[in-house]
Amino acid sequence: MANGGLNLPAGRLIAMAAVAGVLAGGIAVYVSEYGAGNQPEEVATVPAAPDQCADKAERAKAIAAKAPGDVAAMLPGDPPQSLGFLAFNGPDGKPMGLKNWSGKTVLVNLWATWCAPCRAEMPALDALQAKKGGADFEVIAINVDTGDDAKPRKFLEETGVKSLAYYRDPSLDSFNALREKGLALGLPVTLLADGESCALLAMNGPANWAGADAAALIEAALSAKP
Repeated sequence: MANGGLNLPAGRLIAMAAVAGVLAGGIAVYVSEYGAGNQPEEVATVPAAPDQCADKAERAKAIAAKAPGDVAAMLPGDPPQSLGFLAFNGPDGKPMGLKNWSGKTVLVNLWATWCAPCRAEMPALDALQAKKGGADFEVIAINVDTGDDAKPRKFLEETGVKSLAYYRDPSLDSFNALREKGLALGLPVTLLADGESCALLAMNGPANWAGADAAALIEAALSAKP
């Protein structure tokens, strides 16, 4: 599989695949049909073109160099890729895209209720949003369960989530698109994107987002803004 420009050693890639593959629902999600789509035309565009994202390779590497300990698996895009294709529903059920966060650094995380590592890291993502969320940064945790909202909402209640907004893509298009670009091996998958929807760093598997290492990474990303 291509790794979407992430310069991964083979051993690291295999290890990441093993971690990301520990899913309560198995790998069946990978064969979900891509193209069913919930992406309306109005969210199909973003501020930066793909080539503009590619020009940010050095910035991505500089941020990655400051990703310690708990978040050391966040690797720079080589080159960074646009996430303008991502589309999902907001808390009110209306379609959204990353252009809604234009100018804002975001940590995009895809999760599902049947993903055991997702359950383990969700409270940490919630803590990161509570600690660092604001005018310049937000955690966008996108649920990719098919079906209705009952299980995802119960999951968030059971894991004590209070600060994360509820974003959802029941079509699985977001995950499948990331997989086709080599950015996703399984769930959870997390990407750090800048205000032009360019994925500067990406990681497959869970992390402790509540700790000092994650806070340092976000500060590095914010200070690297042009």
